[in-house]
Amino acid sequence: MSTPSAKRQLVLSAACLAAVLLGASCTEPDTQGMTEAETQIASELQAVKAELDAIKAASSSAVAPHPSAGPGVYFVNLRNGDTVASPLRVVFGLYGKGVAPALVEKDNTGHHHLLIDEELTAEEQEFAIPNDAQHLHFGGGQTETVIELPPGEHTLQLVFADRNHEPFDPPVMSERITITVK
Repeated sequence: MSTPSAKRQLVLSAACLAAVLLGASCTEPDTQGMTEAETQIASELQAVKAELDAIKAASSSAVAPHPSAGPGVYFVNLRNGDTVASPLRVVFGLYGKGVAPALVEKDNTGHHHLLIDEELTAEEQEFAIPNDAQHLHFGGGQTETVIELPPGEHTLQLVFADRNHEPFDPPVMSERITITVK
């Protein structure tokens, strides 16, 4: 039978996981005096904590623009060089502007477009973005999507455009990333 101290450590381990979920830090519990089952639970909680710490570290470095940066768009959950499975979820990030549906006239807003295996030339940036399988429009104000891509290498780029699907001047575009679909 475990001791009150061992049960306290198990509760502390669960509290530690909750703290990580809320953005705080914690230390590993002392498993001395715990039963094998309690030690296993504490170990599993620490594994979840480590996974959450890794996710937190990866996402914080990818989406932290300088406060004086102009408007920009970026991929929240994808990085250049990622290998992914299809269908894949694509989450759009935005700073410096607001999202509004197409045709809604509201200052400093627009909506997302996802370019797949395409890029806009300087000339094409002067006109409305086409609407086809390589130029996906999110005129409803959506900030994420799920797409299916065949296996192989693909490029993705976000373009933020005005209510008429015309890119802003200067353009508000993400880095063009390359992903591999397995």
